[in-house]
Amino acid sequence: MEISLKDAASLIGGKIFGNENLIIKNISKIEEAKEGDLTFLYLPAYEKYFPSTKASAILVKKGFNKTRNDITYVEVDNPNKAFFRIIHHFYKPDYKLTGIDSTAFVASDAVLGDNVSLGKNVVISSGCKIGNNTKIYHNTVLLEDVEIGSDTIIFQNVSIREKCVIGNNVIIHPGTVIGSDGFGYSRNDDGSYLKIPQIGNVIIEDNVEIGSNVSIDRASLGSTVIKKGVKLDNLVQIAHNVTLGENTVISAQTGISGSTKVGKGCIFAGQVGLVGHVEIADNVTIVAQSGVSKGISKAGTYFGSPAKEFKTALKLEALIRNLPESADKLKTLEKRIKELEEKLSKQERGNS
Repeated sequence: MEISLKDAASLIGGKIFGNENLIIKNISKIEEAKEGDLTFLYLPAYEKYFPSTKASAILVKKGFNKTRNDITYVEVDNPNKAFFRIIHHFYKPDYKLTGIDSTAFVASDAVLGDNVSLGKNVVISSGCKIGNNTKIYHNTVLLEDVEIGSDTIIFQNVSIREKCVIGNNVIIHPGTVIGSDGFGYSRNDDGSYLKIPQIGNVIIEDNVEIGSNVSIDRASLGSTVIKKGVKLDNLVQIAHNVTLGENTVISAQTGISGSTKVGKGCIFAGQVGLVGHVEIADNVTIVAQSGVSKGISKAGTYFGSPAKEFKTALKLEALIRNLPESADKLKTLEKRIKELEEKLSKQERGNS
């Protein structure tokens, strides 16, 4: 797709230095860009690629030192965000699935909105309701009484169990399971386990995106709730009766145990684990591989296992790294104290 650099600059409020009439043929990373491409420079670590990039135009911060005359510059406040805005506006993916494939099964009492598209072997069970312009790709299965809003995209091999509710403008990537049974058992006197029926559902609100191979368990009672604007990376586990607050972002391999409530605007990095039945405040960031063993009541950044406030955790890590050296110093001090005590004892005996 070709775009006018002038149009792109107008979209992002950028100021052009160089050829205003340039036509952009593609957008690329700075180290891979070719003639006709638009790229961007945001992090200092990538400045090493600037002298050799073959891009025709580059987004830069205001005041950038423009040492090359063979490239057109577009000055913006934030090149990173500006570049992504151009991608979103001009290069947004066109999901081409249209119509209802002949191999799809749609129950007679299911209700489909206008312009719904169903891929091969899709199953829409009894009582389902699907909103306008929603696309459901191949081999996806909706069990009974599932509701899906408008303009939602569900990719291939997704399973959505009975009575779950999906909102508008939701994206669910391949292999994800919505509404599987929560991990609920009661231990019998003989050591065996009685399965507790999980009779709730999952509610996913508007503008949520869920990565591939994510598991979101149905509630034992009531609902597991993913509130609007939440973004889940691949391989995330959300247990039964969890609530995720608006615009919370969770990275891969994070697991959240049952009945935990997470506030708005939180950021969980990869491989974070949370125990069950705790509450996390709004605007909490948890660093990768941290383990949360109790509730967090104050916004901020937390790290470690068990997770602590970031500065405290770093101090403790520094102390742990220095333990071998500190232990050697302690042994030396103990030896000197013992020698001094022995010397003092001899002096006292001599004086007596």
